[in-house]
Amino acid sequence: MSTPFYVSPEQLMRDRADFARKGIAKGRSAIALQYADGILFVAENRSPALHKVAEIYDRLAFAAVGRYNEFENLRIAGVRLADMRGYSYDRRDVTGRALANAYAQTLGAIFSSGGEKPLEVEILVAEVGATAAEDTIYRLTYDGSIADVRGYAVMGGPAEQVAEYVGEHYSEGISLAGALRLAVDALGHEGTDVRQLEPDQIEVAILDRSRTQVRKFKRINDETLARILAESRPDTSPVEPVAHAESAETVNGGSYESKTASDKRDDAPVAPPADDAPIAPPADPDTDRPL
Repeated sequence: MSTPFYVSPEQLMRDRADFARKGIAKGRSAIALQYADGILFVAENRSPALHKVAEIYDRLAFAAVGRYNEFENLRIAGVRLADMRGYSYDRRDVTGRALANAYAQTLGAIFSSGGEKPLEVEILVAEVGATAAEDTIYRLTYDGSIADVRGYAVMGGPAEQVAEYVGEHYSEGISLAGALRLAVDALGHEGTDVRQLEPDQIEVAILDRSRTQVRKFKRINDETLARILAESRPDTSPVEPVAHAESAETVNGGSYESKTASDKRDDAPVAPPADDAPIAPPADPDTDRPL
C-alpha cells in the first residue's frame, strides 16, 4: 500500500498565497486617493473597453487588479447584491462596509478551499460620504483579508514603490488636479525607471460628493484628463538669475569680491566741487526770497 502524498496546512497556504501574489504582481498598479471633494481612482489601463474601475451603487465604486475574468465576476456579484439590498430595504442601507464584508467572505472561502485555486485579484471598495471624514476605502486581498485605509491605497504591480512615492507627496485636502497629477506621476515611477503616461494609457474615475445627482460616480474622458494634466503640470521654464549687490566666490582656495554695475558706479571717484562755484544764499522764511 502506497503512502498518500501529504503537505502540511502551513505549506499549502503559503504556496497558495505565493501563487496569488505572483499573478497579481504581473499586472499594472491602481491607486485610490482621497481629495477635497471625494475619492479619485487612477489605474494604468490601455484597454478602452475592459475597465478596472466601475460603479457599484449610488455612492460606491469598485477597483481591482489581477485577472480580469475573476474580478469582473466579483464586480457583477457586488452590483447584484447592492441592487437587491437597496430594492428590498432602502437605498441608504447599501453601504461600503456591508459590500466589503461580503467580498471578504467570498475571497476567504475560495482561498481556504482545497478544491480550486485562489483568486488572483486585489480589490478596493470605496464609499464617499457627506464629508471627507465619512469617506471610506476598503482594501481586500486574495485571501479575504480586509483593511480600512485612509488617505490613499495602492495595489497591483510594484505597489510598494508606488505607495512610497504617493506617501512622500500626498497631503490631506489635496485638490482634484493635484491628486490626479500625483497619481499619474506615481504610476510612472517604477523603481529607477520613470515613465510619462499619456491620457489614453490610464483609466480615471471619481466619486464626487459635490454632484447634485444621487449617483456620485463619474468617469473622466481623455479630453478632460489631458486638460487637467496640462494645467497641473509644473512650470519648468528657466528662471532669470537674480543679481546680488555683493557676492563672494572661491577660486583655487582663495576668494574674490564681485560687485554689480550699480556698485561700481557708486565706487567711481567723484570730482570735488570747484572753489569758485557760486553758492546760492539762504532763503528768507518770511519773504521766501534770498537774503
